Amino acid sequence: MEKIEAKRRIVLVPLPAQGHVTPMMQLGKALYSEGFSIIVVERHFNQVSSSSYQKFPGFQFITLKESLPESELERLGGMEFMIKLNKTSETSFKDSQFLIPTTSDIACIIYDEFMFFSGAVAKDTQCATNCVSCCILSKLNADEFLVDMEASAVIINAVSCLESSSLSLMEQNIGIPIYHIGPLHMIASQPSSLLEEDRSSIEWLNKQKPRSVIYVSVGTVVQMEPKEQPAFLWVIRPVLIPGFNGIESLPEEVSKMVLERGYIVKRAPQIEVLGHHAVGGFWSHCGWNSILESIAQGVPLICKPFHGEQKLNAMYVESVWRIGFLVEGSEVDRGEVERAVKRLIVDEEGAMMQERALVLKEKLKASVKSGGTSYNSLDKLVKNLKTM
Repeated sequence: MEKIEAKRRIVLVPLPAQGHVTPMMQLGKALYSEGFSIIVVERHFNQVSSSSYQKFPGFQFITLKESLPESELERLGGMEFMIKLNKTSETSFKDSQFLIPTTSDIACIIYDEFMFFSGAVAKDTQCATNCVSCCILSKLNADEFLVDMEASAVIINAVSCLESSSLSLMEQNIGIPIYHIGPLHMIASQPSSLLEEDRSSIEWLNKQKPRSVIYVSVGTVVQMEPKEQPAFLWVIRPVLIPGFNGIESLPEEVSKMVLERGYIVKRAPQIEVLGHHAVGGFWSHCGWNSILESIAQGVPLICKPFHGEQKLNAMYVESVWRIGFLVEGSEVDRGEVERAVKRLIVDEEGAMMQERALVLKEKLKASVKSGGTSYNSLDKLVKNLKTM
């Protein structure tokens, strides 16, 4: 792709949640490699450590003056907190120093779809805006669901080979340019996570047999029967289990099972884990980043979605791409876990799921190479940003 002659600034406004921050940072890396200067807007409650900044040389991080404490999230609930966060953020965003001196060198403000206050600020500062969507697309009823958008364009962490009909339908009805440039983790240089990752999990995986480990990353406690389950690598983020400080916080019977059959970390290098030869399946909550990362490594999935777009993602995994299956019910007992793991790792059906996942893996690789759909879409985005 053609490099831009002068460094113009791109302002990134991610939703302060890791599943949204990660793809935004990946996008930032991709644009930085094209010659743009990157400014990342963050909040006090999701401000990262100085060591994490080192992963993003050349990036400028701006922390907004906080008007809504994180403690309000639990009191208000997710949706109401999001609405109030947008209302209270607009003023502090307008007052940010990077917007006041000169806006002529700001090519664009790229904001998460949930950080919609950024669009109003961009209007006042005469900046173009791009709205970033990270979720899989369902078929859209334009008359009922599509609303007038203030953004200049929409950027989606999506791949045409996975959801071509939905993307085509969206392009027909939105009325502004749409850039599907996923998987972003394959386009961006590594690493792109702002959080510290425990690499001891890789050392443990190196000792396991090929395709013998189930990677579990759902943040909930699942009962397993040690005698009947394969080895597993389990990621439990502390925020999801109050008081969790590692394996010592687990019940005695679970701790014993972990020591004998598995390994627990608070945060694993997920992309590297999924690409490890010892991993045969991914028990996932079906967040969109996890779905793309799993497909990119050819790893089939056991789906246990919880909220948001996760149930729709699981439906695509099971019924459209047929690279995994959904575990039903709000509670999962050890018998269901056993049957699910056996179905994926032992049964012929699981082998066929892996074969289909490997086919999609190659399609994703082709999409980000020169001439691929995502490569070409990113190229168009860069050229568009040059004209803003």
